[in-house]
Amino acid sequence: MEIMWIPGAVLVGLFLGWMIRWFYARFQLKASERLAERITRDAIKEAEATKKEMLLEAKEKLISEQHQQERETRERRAELQRFEHRVAQKEDVLDKKIRQVERTEQQFVEKEKVFRKRDEALCGEEARYRTELERISGLSAEEAKALIIRDLENDAKHDAQTIINRIESEANLAAEKKAKDILVTAIQRLSAEVTGDITISTVPLPGDEMKGRIIGREGRNIRTLETITGVDVIIDDTPEAVVISCFDPVRREIAKVAMERLITDGRIHPARIEEIVGKVSKDISQKIFEEGEKALYTLGIHNISQEAIRALGRLYFRTSYGQNVLSHSKEVAMIASTLAAEVGVNRELAKRAALLHDIGKGVETDSDLNHAEIGMDMARKMGEDPRIINAIGSHHGDLEPTCIESVIVQISDAISAARPGARKETMDSYTKRLKNLEDIALSFNGVEKSFAIQAGRELRILVYNDLVSDEQSGVLARDVARRIENDLRYPGRIKITVVRETRIVEYAR
Repeated sequence: MEIMWIPGAVLVGLFLGWMIRWFYARFQLKASERLAERITRDAIKEAEATKKEMLLEAKEKLISEQHQQERETRERRAELQRFEHRVAQKEDVLDKKIRQVERTEQQFVEKEKVFRKRDEALCGEEARYRTELERISGLSAEEAKALIIRDLENDAKHDAQTIINRIESEANLAAEKKAKDILVTAIQRLSAEVTGDITISTVPLPGDEMKGRIIGREGRNIRTLETITGVDVIIDDTPEAVVISCFDPVRREIAKVAMERLITDGRIHPARIEEIVGKVSKDISQKIFEEGEKALYTLGIHNISQEAIRALGRLYFRTSYGQNVLSHSKEVAMIASTLAAEVGVNRELAKRAALLHDIGKGVETDSDLNHAEIGMDMARKMGEDPRIINAIGSHHGDLEPTCIESVIVQISDAISAARPGARKETMDSYTKRLKNLEDIALSFNGVEKSFAIQAGRELRILVYNDLVSDEQSGVLARDVARRIENDLRYPGRIKITVVRETRIVEYAR
């Protein structure tokens, strides 16, 4: 019985415990529900309060914006009224101006009618007077106009020529003596030697049998020499001499020295020729550099690049009209230095520009530019002064001189080329130059004869006295000078003399 009772008591305890937990859970649930209801009521009250506050703020803001909008509307309305008032005033002023313009236009129309009637009357009177004048003078209006223009033109030419002659006389009196003093001083201080080179070199031979050794078996020796040096070796009937011809003076000099060494050595074959030409090329290259340095040292010029020194050295082997170009450049530099000192400009700059004026002739290039343009490019790459670059480019008149140093270089170049013994001209070019001078003079109207005298330094022109007046003679001389300057190239200057002769012959019977 006791064993049966124990499980029943346990079951009762468990049931009671479950009931207690159930009632406690119910109590807790009701408490939570009451709390939730209270929180919900509080939240609703708070939301309603917030809502009221937001509505109040929105109403206040709306009222403020309405007041602002009303204020802006009033201001715009006032501004619009002021604008309408100004427009109305302007319309009134414009209406007044329009009425005034209409009255003025009407007055102009009436005046125009009056003026038109007067103009028609005056045209009729002018035509009548013109007809009467033509009848009295015997000339038409066009003929009278041409006569007046011709008289005015002649008077103007006469006055202009008179003024030109007076100015030239005054300028010549003051400038000729000073120019002569400067040029004579520059030439007297020059102590450059006169040299004359040719473009064909001749190598003497110890005997005619040496020609065969130079030619070699089947001509291989002479072909090797020509191929390596780039020259033409001419072996003709000239006894004991071989001629070397080449446009490049440096290659011609290499070939000449190499042949002289081969003749002295006696061993002439292709291998020996290559060896000798290689040594001579190095020697000539060294000589080129030495000649360039020697020229700079002689003139006291510094800060020249090695490329420019070699270009100057190559001028030692070049000639122009038989004049050595390096000697000519040094000569021009000396003259330019003296002229610059006399005139009072930059002496060192003029001397440097004069030395470099023909440097383009020594530059190894395949360009089709002339030596002045090549020299300008080289000087520009060397960073030379712009005045030096202009002097190089303008020394033959290809460019306009922009400084006094450029003009001095032009003058010095002309002096060096024109002094006695400086250059050698062929008879053909000499006679051609003289003929061109005479032909230019003969191409002008009124010229009877022309004569180029003093080796082309003076041109004398004989004119018909009935076709050319004294005033026209001066104009003719200037026109001929300008034509010569534009069409011909010549050293120095050419004097133009116009001779007008009047001969009156009478016979006493």
